[in-house]
Amino acid sequence: MKSTKIAPGIIKTIQAVLRSYPEVTSIVQSIDARGGRAFLVGGAVRDLLIERTVKDLDIEVHGFLPNDFENLLKEHGVVSLVGKAYGVFRLHGVNVDWSMPRIDESGRKPDVKIDPNMEIEQAFKRRDLTINAMGIDLVSFELIDPFGGLEDLRNRVLRTPDAKLFVEDPLRLFRVMQFVGRFEMSPDNQLNDLCSRMDISGISVERIEIEFEKLLLKSRNPSRGIKWLRHIGRLSEILPELAAIIDIPQDPVKHPEGEVFEHTMQAVDAAARFEYKDENEKLIVMFAVLCHDLGKVSTTEKVGGVWKSLGHSKEGFALSKAMLRRISKKIELRDAVAKLVRYHMAPFQFVSSHAGQSAYKRLAKKLAPNATIVMLAKVAFADKQGRNPVKGKPLVKKFPVIDKFLMLAQKAKVQERPEHPVLQGRDLLDVIKPGPAMGEVLKKAYEIQIQEGIKDKAELRRRALTDVQEK
Repeated sequence: MKSTKIAPGIIKTIQAVLRSYPEVTSIVQSIDARGGRAFLVGGAVRDLLIERTVKDLDIEVHGFLPNDFENLLKEHGVVSLVGKAYGVFRLHGVNVDWSMPRIDESGRKPDVKIDPNMEIEQAFKRRDLTINAMGIDLVSFELIDPFGGLEDLRNRVLRTPDAKLFVEDPLRLFRVMQFVGRFEMSPDNQLNDLCSRMDISGISVERIEIEFEKLLLKSRNPSRGIKWLRHIGRLSEILPELAAIIDIPQDPVKHPEGEVFEHTMQAVDAAARFEYKDENEKLIVMFAVLCHDLGKVSTTEKVGGVWKSLGHSKEGFALSKAMLRRISKKIELRDAVAKLVRYHMAPFQFVSSHAGQSAYKRLAKKLAPNATIVMLAKVAFADKQGRNPVKGKPLVKKFPVIDKFLMLAQKAKVQERPEHPVLQGRDLLDVIKPGPAMGEVLKKAYEIQIQEGIKDKAELRRRALTDVQEK
């Protein structure tokens, strides 16, 4: 078995991580005292070796039958049995997965066979990639690396330990996709071939969604993952709306980077580097940038000898919803993305036409409740940065038009949310019952409030009731 002593610095890092989980050290000592072995496995090992922050601990335990290990764990706390059938245990309140070597039979409901005496190489072989098929003995701190994962990390190569086992889980195609983006590594020829042919038709949207979110949230250059799908011939199957923008021409004066796909990939990479208040905002903006020019497929034509895509933002509204339904179950996210796509040209149009505060207030209302003007500005900013004549990377310059758009939105006090309506339904109950008629009056009152800046409730009520009645 190939094992090496890892660097003292990494050992210190592991020990520091383990100090955050005092129960783990105690359990590992109990495992060792009873003749078993505990290995830190999976992504934690990979992240340690490339000096990334370790967030989750997965520990594989050899030498115990499930019931015996369960009894050992009970000595250290309350055991969760949610994953017992799969050989996975947890202590309540401790964010660590304890797993046992197992064999998963293929099929929709595979039988799981726990084998406490399985050879380490055989246990690690079932993992998806060699860079995830390593373990660190938590007593000796030796690196167990039967398939050359450390060398692959150094060479930035993605390989699988076992081709036959790899294709048994079709989700692994999407895991490779997000690894290509997150770690900027390249699959070898065998892995490309496997992923180009494996059947992915039975994967649920919920599982695919997780992998796309990792690609967009954790990659510096998420375009690498999307381009890889194109490279292996799967983009048109997985994201046909996005594949359709390949080779759609653009005006070389406004878009020196070239066709729409290149522009979109540059814009996505630009958006990945912005600052966001939270992951939800980032995910919405990233998806919106990915979808922002889908409408150019049906609207691009030559007008006066120049390529134009008039109305592409409006066309992109429905296309973005259709594309996201395949890869996200989050209705609010899909709604926010579609609205940002629909209005992604607004920042440039508003500034060039010297739009007034009422226009900004109406725009904020249209984007609500799930998207904001701040998000829209980031989509527009990425759109501008995705125009580098040097292929494969976005511009890094600032654009005053975006700053001015945000400044004017701030002046209108609608950067993060629309203006709150002064007149409420309860203010009309003495004259109108709840229903469509009340809704029409409230809508009119809000229009007057935004357009004329009137904040007096009595005046809004009088004006709205009068206007609606006159209709």
